[in-house]
Amino acid sequence: MNKILQLVIIFGVCLLNIACQQTSTKFLPKFPFIDLMITNGKVLDGLGNKAISADILIVDDKIVFIGKTILNKDQINTRVKTTIDAKGRVVTPGFIDLHTHGSPLKTPKFENFLAMGITTITLGQDGDSPEFLNLQDWLLKIENNGISLNIAMFIGHGTLRTLSGINRTTVPTKNDLHRMLAILDENLKYTFGMSTGLEYNPGLNAQADEMNALAQVVGKNNRLIMSHIRNEDDDKLEASFQELFVQGQYTRIHVSHLKSVYGKGIQRAEEILALLDDARESGIQVSADIYPYNASYAGISLLFPVWAKTTKQFDIALVERRAELEMFLRNKIKKRNGPDATLFGTPPYTGKTLAQLSEEMKIPYEQVLIKLGPKGAAGAYFIMNDELQTRMIIDPAVSISSDGRLEGFHPRGHGAFAKIIDEYVNKRGVLSLPEAIRKMTSQSAKILGLNDRGILKVGKKADILIFDPKRIKAMASYPSPHHLAEGFDVVIVNGKIARQDNLMANTLWGKVLKPN
Repeated sequence: MNKILQLVIIFGVCLLNIACQQTSTKFLPKFPFIDLMITNGKVLDGLGNKAISADILIVDDKIVFIGKTILNKDQINTRVKTTIDAKGRVVTPGFIDLHTHGSPLKTPKFENFLAMGITTITLGQDGDSPEFLNLQDWLLKIENNGISLNIAMFIGHGTLRTLSGINRTTVPTKNDLHRMLAILDENLKYTFGMSTGLEYNPGLNAQADEMNALAQVVGKNNRLIMSHIRNEDDDKLEASFQELFVQGQYTRIHVSHLKSVYGKGIQRAEEILALLDDARESGIQVSADIYPYNASYAGISLLFPVWAKTTKQFDIALVERRAELEMFLRNKIKKRNGPDATLFGTPPYTGKTLAQLSEEMKIPYEQVLIKLGPKGAAGAYFIMNDELQTRMIIDPAVSISSDGRLEGFHPRGHGAFAKIIDEYVNKRGVLSLPEAIRKMTSQSAKILGLNDRGILKVGKKADILIFDPKRIKAMASYPSPHHLAEGFDVVIVNGKIARQDNLMANTLWGKVLKPN
């Protein structure tokens, strides 16, 4: 009987092995090999849904399976090239940054962005893009040089003015306008839209007819206008929004780095958000992004009046309107929370406030600015109210951006996306983790029109993060803004590990994205 029992057991084991082999051959049969397998993680899909326990399988640059795998160890060893155990961690889509700056040909690794979980950035912001009549030539250089993450490119309105010869002319000739529109039309084949910087030269010279003509071309190409609006001062927001809403009659529009300079309180935030909501109710497709800091960063030219922003205008003002210029700058700085609220970020003044420079030079702060000139420095400006900005950060319709750059003297370039989790999810508890992830992934993808990223779903591109939310830390600060974020253990770009355990991959896996 013992021998018979042994035979029965052996026979049963054989049948079980055969069944397992048959099952394994049916599991994703069209993929003989799996490039990457993420197991035991809590998957947040990017749509705001609760986390689920699931494995993710990746072949080449795409997700091919999400669920519970039925591969045993032997099958994993023979079919799976790389396995990552995500136990105790969440698995999310890679973050999409709707507003960044940088030089991908000079700094293709962009570790500051990867370290805070960003797998796709946008460039060509605030009306400024490389001066190429055909941006595809520049984008091809990036592709050939390599890039660590994905790039979604915009063509700058200010650059269009330069390329077409309009420059700072207020009303362009018919021929110049036609030339600018033709350059825009051609470049929208390769870019995700047009950006504007209406607070800066040369864009600030543009009038309504020009902006509406540009909007019609953008709309014809089903692209987006991403706008640094004309004036972010609290008492000018309504007018600046309305100008953009008119453009929104022709195309999708987007408010870059949403903020209120001088505005205060939750109630004011509700009023600002209501302006956007009302526009949506009227049929305008308007979106917005925001970064989680209460200081902006820009060149000091924004402090100067319109009639003294360029070098030529400034030189004339020094001779003809010196007293008026001093008075303007004095009042401007007072209104912007005083000279202690301007922190310089360019040598040789890096890390010093306007008040400190005034004391060192032994001259009034308005004269310090005149000594530097409108192009003499850049800095951070502590001009925003935390209650107001926080209310806009947590609004479901507002996405997250950094407005950062690798070399910028502002913590947003190294900490913005980490800070959303570190500060607003973990410490303040004003955002749930699924909602924060949604605002940094699928919502941003939808705004750009990226149909293949921003969501963990079979068939989507494998831009993926693995991390423990409790360990996420934004290490950058205003005095020391270049500390990399901590806690994003694995960053996967197009199905390949781009950064793991604080180490960059030797190969650059990013791509120049094309509009759908």
